[in-house]
Amino acid sequence: MRDHRHEPALNAVVEKYVTPGRRYFHLANPCFLSDPAQRETLGRTLAQDALRITDDELELLLGYEWRAQLTASWLIAFARRAAHRDRIGELLLANERIYAGRGFCFALARFGVDEDARLLVEYLRAFLPSTDRGEQDSALGALAYLDARLGTGHSAPFLGENGAWARWLRTGSPLADPVAALDRLREVIETQCAYADEHMSAS
Repeated sequence: MRDHRHEPALNAVVEKYVTPGRRYFHLANPCFLSDPAQRETLGRTLAQDALRITDDELELLLGYEWRAQLTASWLIAFARRAAHRDRIGELLLANERIYAGRGFCFALARFGVDEDARLLVEYLRAFLPSTDRGEQDSALGALAYLDARLGTGHSAPFLGENGAWARWLRTGSPLADPVAALDRLREVIETQCAYADEHMSAS
């Protein structure tokens, strides 16, 4: 198992962007968005780092473990570093690290074009029929957000009373309302994108 402390270049990037203030922990549990003090501090530093991190540094983080990948994906999302779209899509489709997957979905939603919707559709076609718990909910929330933004209907084939989304949701939450659950997930992505807009415009 890799340990960044044994790889000087990787260690420098992790120590600079991932571990300060346990940033990765907050990004994995974005309830910080409802805390004004944390929201402001973290948003400001994310925006600053999103502008200063290099593409090579982002690649180092994307090639490591979930904390690094999650942090990289938020920095990519904040600055809309769409040059990393293919890599983000590849990692999402690998479906190896669920916390990182939330960041991948946020990044694709933030890029905001039809190609990003296509990558989310590809992921959902592969994994929404599965009962394994991955980032199916985050992916569909991101896709619903893009549909609303682009005026498209990419999420429609997964919906409906007996659609793949309803079936998947019931495996973990038998009493959940699929429509209400999807609305909440879309709102999470919408909030994250608005948060990035707010702090990037101030940088």
